[in-house]
Amino acid sequence: MSTTAPEQGIKVSVSLPSVSEDRRSRRPRLMLDDCRKQDPEFERLLSRVATEYDVYWRALEVRTLLHLPRVARADGSMSSGAVFAELRRNAERLRTDHWEIKDLVPEDEFLLSDLRFAAIDGRQADQIFSKLHYLRSARAGSMNFALVDPLNHLPVTLCSVSPLDWAKVGKRLQAQFAVPSGAAWDVSRVYSHSVAPKFAISHLLSRVRQVMAREVPEAQVLTTAVDPNLGFLGTSYRAANWQQWMSIEARPYLYVDGAYASPRQLRSHWGGANLTQLRGQYRKTVFEQSRAKLLDSLIFCCRLREVTEPVPADQRRRIRR
Repeated sequence: MSTTAPEQGIKVSVSLPSVSEDRRSRRPRLMLDDCRKQDPEFERLLSRVATEYDVYWRALEVRTLLHLPRVARADGSMSSGAVFAELRRNAERLRTDHWEIKDLVPEDEFLLSDLRFAAIDGRQADQIFSKLHYLRSARAGSMNFALVDPLNHLPVTLCSVSPLDWAKVGKRLQAQFAVPSGAAWDVSRVYSHSVAPKFAISHLLSRVRQVMAREVPEAQVLTTAVDPNLGFLGTSYRAANWQQWMSIEARPYLYVDGAYASPRQLRSHWGGANLTQLRGQYRKTVFEQSRAKLLDSLIFCCRLREVTEPVPADQRRRIRR
């Protein structure tokens, strides 16, 4: 099955109690922060649902962490029943998404040395990102690169790169790191299939850096945003010699009829991102936003033609929205 996560994990087998046993136990409420940190109760429910729906557990975990803030109280607490329901809802969608795109991704495992680096067609990348990436969307107008399998040339691990359009990050890069306007490009999507070998993402990032340095003379820096709310720590970026340069204040997650939607998606599909206005215009559609406090996104950067300097924690600026 598939994974949308930069960091790979190890699937473990656990003994699953019956539903009746689960109901009688009266387990305490779960906290968002504990779920991000692999709380044993959350991991038990995750394994149970992943097994029931036959989906890859890490892909299900990331999708569910994206949707749990919708049902969490302002203090970050949730009932076990609400968490279980979100896991099952996301597992069903994940299974359907994977089935619809199964011919575009490989099922066989290969060594990292067997994979080939290639630029891939935007339509193919868009189809994969729109179904298997946890955001279920692609970034329009991107350059797309992948490590493809040696038999059918299907992407095992892929990413999209496009000019940075995050104005506040661009201004901080210019003010603190002397990166001219328009010289930063963003790794906006990364997807790695469950059959991908260890270090596939960091290897892909290293190859992308080489190509960008050689073929895009105006580009000086690559950036990306890592969301710790989804359990991401930037491990693959660190392995590729990226550095965390700053962080950016979290904003509430937004949802349409129970499914996550970014402000960009709201503007594209609904004409705006103001939920009050949208609720007035589309009365049959449910627009929601999370209430619990979310963790800041981490901005990792990599210079294309020079060594990327580390930034001490006390010098990393926090950008406000």
